[in-house]
Amino acid sequence: MTRSVESRFIAIISGALLVVVAPLFTLFLALSSQQAAKNQGEHVNVMLITNSQALGKPLWDLDTDSIRQIASVLIADSAIFGVQINDNTGKLNIAEVDVNPVDFRGLQSISEPIFYKSQQGMRNVGSITVYVPKLGWFSALHEMEMAFISIFIIAILTVFGAAILGNRVMVIKPLMRLTAAIEATRRLGSRHHVDWRSNDEMGRLAKSFNEMQSLLEREERELKRAHQQTTEIYNLTPAMLFSLDRSDQIAAVSDYWLLATGYRRDDVINRPFADLVAPADREIYHERKVQGKSSGPVIEVTVRFLCADGRMIDVLIVETELSAASGSIPGSLSVMTDVTELKQSELRNHQQAISDHLTGLLNRQGFEAMLDRKIAEADEAETEVACLFVDLDRFKAINDNLGHAAGDAILCQFVERTKPMLHENDSASRLGGDEFAILIAGADAQHRAIDLAQTIVDMFEVPFCAHGTGVRLSASIGLAFYPTHAASAAELLQKSDMAMYARKRDGKNGSQVYDPAILDQTRERAEIESDIEAGIAANWFEAHFQPIVDIDTDMPSGFEALMRMRHPRKGLLSPAGIISVAEETGTIGQIGNLILEEAMANLARVSHLPGMEETYVAVNFSPLQFEPGLLARLAGLIGRHGIEPSRLVIEITEAVLMHDNPEIRTILNDLHTLGCRIALDDFGTGYSSLSYMSRFPVDIVKIDQSFIRSLTEQAGDISTKNRMLVEGISAISHKMNCKVVAEGVETEDQRALLRQMGIDYAQGYLFSRPREISELVSALSARQAEVRSMAS
Repeated sequence: MTRSVESRFIAIISGALLVVVAPLFTLFLALSSQQAAKNQGEHVNVMLITNSQALGKPLWDLDTDSIRQIASVLIADSAIFGVQINDNTGKLNIAEVDVNPVDFRGLQSISEPIFYKSQQGMRNVGSITVYVPKLGWFSALHEMEMAFISIFIIAILTVFGAAILGNRVMVIKPLMRLTAAIEATRRLGSRHHVDWRSNDEMGRLAKSFNEMQSLLEREERELKRAHQQTTEIYNLTPAMLFSLDRSDQIAAVSDYWLLATGYRRDDVINRPFADLVAPADREIYHERKVQGKSSGPVIEVTVRFLCADGRMIDVLIVETELSAASGSIPGSLSVMTDVTELKQSELRNHQQAISDHLTGLLNRQGFEAMLDRKIAEADEAETEVACLFVDLDRFKAINDNLGHAAGDAILCQFVERTKPMLHENDSASRLGGDEFAILIAGADAQHRAIDLAQTIVDMFEVPFCAHGTGVRLSASIGLAFYPTHAASAAELLQKSDMAMYARKRDGKNGSQVYDPAILDQTRERAEIESDIEAGIAANWFEAHFQPIVDIDTDMPSGFEALMRMRHPRKGLLSPAGIISVAEETGTIGQIGNLILEEAMANLARVSHLPGMEETYVAVNFSPLQFEPGLLARLAGLIGRHGIEPSRLVIEITEAVLMHDNPEIRTILNDLHTLGCRIALDDFGTGYSSLSYMSRFPVDIVKIDQSFIRSLTEQAGDISTKNRMLVEGISAISHKMNCKVVAEGVETEDQRALLRQMGIDYAQGYLFSRPREISELVSALSARQAEVRSMAS
């Protein structure tokens, strides 16, 4: 409004100036220009006439110097830009110019003939031409006239500015204040007055507006006071209150309700309350309303509520029906309570209860619930469910040698590698430790499960990383399908678990689909586990001794203690199945300790035989036995049986040395310092390497029997290469001051070859099978008696 009024005022003033001042100014310029042109013409004519008379005689006499002097005088005049003097004979043409000749086109020329009074009378001897500028309106004005024009323009602008300023002060300013008061009243809701006093129309307008505002303000105060008396309790209650009419539209809401939900009152009044309920919960809300009306005046329902900012909160609504008899408008009064945190807490607790804290996958509880849902969905859709039971091979060695932090890191890496292989509807879980399960549902579940199992197995070809160390692992995977192999969720998980253990027994690193024959193997394994537990409790384990003989003299230099279990009903059991199950169940350490104690006792018994005083016993140690108390326990055993520490040889394999565990290295160094000797067993297989001989205090190297057997059983290049390997191992071991023992020697040809290669000792069925201590003592005694009789 301010801009519009001012612009119209400026337009009126500008129009007046154009109508009145512009014609007068134009007339003044025209008259001034005409007078200036007249004055210039008269001045030039006078100059021409005067100088034409002066040029008569010099032109007659052809006196060029005088002519040029007169031309210079003319050109010096400010009104003349050029002079040209010609005689009638054409012999003389003198020109003086003050500008570029090219610029003559913008000049005006004035000519005058030149006469000379001779004896014959007046004669025309030539002409003079001067060039003067063409005068415009402003070029003809003099300084006085320009000053007058400048003063006139300044006066006009001053009047124009004063008019605008006066309009702003006397008209625009009070209008702006009136507009500001109206706008403030509209925006802020409070009545604002106009701060303006004058005795003109503007003053009366401001006074009338202020009186109107005061009247409205008093009326509003009365209305507010009356309204406050009826709504104070409703709005001051620290609860989300709202009222609904008979059509379930919002009739009123409390201030606390608005504050909590973010809505404005105008946005929700007369709006159906169901519109503010999450679409997925509206049916629940309507059903509860219908049920509540038939059950009583109070209705309770928990739904998700849509706030103004898009947030969704969980609310508990307690609604009470109102009747017309109560003096209120028929409808209902409701209390709404925000239970979002309670719901989220319940959800977090539930999520934590079904999730694995390390990997974020489902735990066993969550997996079992998911499995139940998948089977129910499969029954409804008449499809299949495949369960993959994944167990990481040799993972316990990672925890034992690198620590649990490294093991956790590898588990997380396994999960990250596996996630991209899964489809959106597949479910993965960590059942515990290094055991995982994957569920695949659908018509092609079997095919996808088999492909996924192979993909996971192939994935382990890339080493894992633990604390900067590359670690190679593998996985054993069992697969079972519903309803092909199982009739329930528990049975499906059990069958896939059984298939996984069958894969482990068959060499690990692969997958196995459940087969009914696996059930028999599982029962057999369970029976072995039971026998192991009973054997540990009843001391069924025995240490059988197999001699380690000098390859040149055939005399025993030591014995290897080999584990056997004598079952009271089944008799003497083979160690092959027992050791693998004991390693998987973790009881191998307990068995090893029992064998160690019996081996020390048996060595003490053998030592009483003539010639056996310096023999030693070699005992295999499991990684589980290398714990801080091992040194003290061995020292106690050695002292109790009166045996020199050097007569105890501790045999270790790649499972112990695989990651060069600092704790195990320290224990081995302490045992070596105590006087015990260290033997590197099964050298040349698995992860064993020559580097172990430099990193650990090795005294004896035992060449694996597979190399010895191939010396005579294999033909051609294989036998030759194995001989070179055995000779190389022997040579390097001797260079490092290590004795060499050949395992699995069974023929005279093998012994002859080993003797040629410089092997120190041999062990195998050629010399003796493993025997219990009583049988061994008897055999040694008989042999010594035979030797004595032959000598006599």
